Parts: sequence; C-alpha cells; structure tokens
Amino acid sequence: MNNDIGKDITLTIDEDFQNTIVLNSKYKTLSSFRSGEIIYPLENLENGRHSMVLKAFDNQNNSSQVYTEFIIESNPDLALDHILNYPNPFTTSTGFYFEHNQSTEELNVLIQILTISGKIIKTIETTEPSSSKRIGPIQWDGKDDFGDAIGRG
Repeated sequence: MNNDIGKDITLTIDEDFQNTIVLNSKYKTLSSFRSGEIIYPLENLENGRHSMVLKAFDNQNNSSQVYTEFIIESNPDLALDHILNYPNPFTTSTGFYFEHNQSTEELNVLIQILTISGKIIKTIETTEPSSSKRIGPIQWDGKDDFGDAIGRG
C-alpha cells in the first residue's frame, strides 16, 4: 500500500532511524475503519533493553506515535529491574515499585524489610495483577510486623 511520501506506518527500534521499518502492508482493518492491527515479528534482537517507536497517520493526515521500552531475555526466569521505594527517605509511609519480565496473570509478591543487622522486621505479601510490566506502589506504613514504629535509619 503506497501512501503519501512520509505518511507511512513506521516502526523504529532502538532509535535507529536509519533502519526504520515500513509496516503499511502489515496493517489489517478490524471491525471498522477506526481500528486495526499490525502483526510483525521482531527477530534477531539481542538480549537486553530495547525501545520502539510506532508512528502512523489517520485519514485526516494527523500523525500519532507511541513509545515503549521492553527487555529481551533468553532466560524465562523472573527478572526484576528498577526496584525502588518512594519517597526515600520517608517519615510516615513509602511505596515499593519494580519492573518485571513475566507474562502471567498475577504475581505473588513478597517484600521483606530488614534491619541493618539482617533481622526481618516487616514482611509484606500481596498478589499484584501483571497486566503492566511495572508494579507499584505497594504501600508500607513504616511499622514492623507488630504494628510498632521502626527506629530511624
């Protein structure tokens, strides 16, 4: 399908604009002109973090683009990235956040908070939907397993 010059459906991997892929022939309309799909295999990508930008035009020549990042991992085991709590430091509560590589429906999450000497003072167990690769916040009120405020540090 030929479009006006520069009005193609394009996919750019890892900001390599020299090798932008034109996906016009991969577009299929679904139930109406308002929706469609593109199925295109991403092959020969090395393990690690990647990004992609998909750009398309509507019938009125308005452009839109979406950006996402993803991780290629040959090992199907759980991998976590960007693990953090915010705010940090905190006074009354904090939230835990992380990214993961799983495609299950739910993740069973276990967070253990330890003292500097290694003693477990709080265990948080929860089940989180994994529809997004980013989880959080998982809230913590800053108290130990007995409901007592923890010491500073």
